[in-house]
Amino acid sequence: MQDPRIRIAAAAILSISAFISIQGAVFVFLWWLVFTPGFALVKKIWLVLPLILMTGFFSIVLELFQGNGISYFIRMTVIILVGMWVYEEQRAGDFLDISVWLFGNGAGFDLGLVSEMGMQSLSSIIADFERIRLAAKIKGETWGVRSLIPATLIFVHGALARAGDSADLLAVRGYCSGGAWCPVFSPRPRDIIAGLSALCGVFFALIPVSEFFILYR
Repeated sequence: MQDPRIRIAAAAILSISAFISIQGAVFVFLWWLVFTPGFALVKKIWLVLPLILMTGFFSIVLELFQGNGISYFIRMTVIILVGMWVYEEQRAGDFLDISVWLFGNGAGFDLGLVSEMGMQSLSSIIADFERIRLAAKIKGETWGVRSLIPATLIFVHGALARAGDSADLLAVRGYCSGGAWCPVFSPRPRDIIAGLSALCGVFFALIPVSEFFILYR
């Protein structure tokens, strides 16, 4: 999707629809197959599988103690897939465009700037993780739970250091609040079709399964 407004709105609607019910999650999964690269994202973004495995662990615990673990796993897995699609489609300046479009050059610029800095920090953390994995592979070390704790400390330290450097840079340049930004959007027909189709997810999520058979008759 070229238009970040439609992309973010569609992702929010789809996530809510998938979380509400199983039929909503099924509809969102089908939407994900049609309007996104699909399983190519799973191969491209390594973070998908660990998140799904973590969700599976909590789903098993939920199923053993309270039930509905399978339903939780299906719904959360679909939400993860939607989130990975949004992350992959995101481009530098998207959040700044949307924030200024919604709230103007005052509060909107500040909110967009913070969002862009957050996404930049997330990208840096992912890059650090890849470098740590590569270094461990070169040394012949296995990556496991023991490596996760020191790696997390490195991530946190790096993120805080980058945040401090960014704050110093903004202060040196005399930034106080607000700014001038002119967002430009160019939605394609496919974007509009995908956005309108996402709205149908709420309809499917709210209708009980039994109602589908009534409508079918």
